[in-house]
Amino acid sequence: MNEAPAIVVRDLTRKFGGFTAVDRITFEVHAGEVFGFLGANGAGKTTAIRMLTALLAPTSGQAMVAGHDVYREAEQIKCDIGYMSQRFSLYEDLTVRENIRLYGGIYDLTDRQIHDRTTRMLAQLGLEHAADQFVRAIPLGWRQKLAFSVALLHEPKIVFLDEPTSGVDPITRRQFWELIYEAAARGTTVLVTTHYLDEAEYCDRISIMVAGRIAAIGTPGELKKKFDASSIDEIFVRLARPAAASEARK
Repeated sequence: MNEAPAIVVRDLTRKFGGFTAVDRITFEVHAGEVFGFLGANGAGKTTAIRMLTALLAPTSGQAMVAGHDVYREAEQIKCDIGYMSQRFSLYEDLTVRENIRLYGGIYDLTDRQIHDRTTRMLAQLGLEHAADQFVRAIPLGWRQKLAFSVALLHEPKIVFLDEPTSGVDPITRRQFWELIYEAAARGTTVLVTTHYLDEAEYCDRISIMVAGRIAAIGTPGELKKKFDASSIDEIFVRLARPAAASEARK
């Protein structure tokens, strides 16, 4: 790819007192790529994402996100990214339409842009019938897809998804990934964390973090070949839980 990388990270580190949560990680994410960010709880991936979304200052190292420096251009980064948190990020006591309008205002869209994008979004999601229902009244799967679409409302260059399919059924998970592919096809870079290791197979490339460091990075096929493994799940267990993996091989 000739286009500049969407994310460039060099020796990025974050310490909390004497504890190193993220330890000199280095990687790049290409524009329009679906990049999986995997790691067990406490591996450091959430801390890394907080630095890349300009919510947490690094201790040392370098990072450029959408062409902006995480140290000096935090506000510009926030304008050029979308973010869907692990916890549900819409307001359940507002209607579907009111949520879209609220976030459109936060993203500084014009009234015309909000109107046009609301109409388009509701049609794409098949939610016209629920536009004036409270968000709490619609099924979880639809809420998750709506939250993702709202994160894309301002047409960001990069969207960060923190375990976006947690708690939804397998059919909805697949439908959600179709939305991710559609966004990537339009040129949006997607960085996604997930606890469903089969979903890692859907990514263009993945990284696996262990104890604050990137233990492996590459396409799913490359990693399975490198580790002589049949699945990403097997690789993850081998890297993240070596003691358990060793016991299982006995």
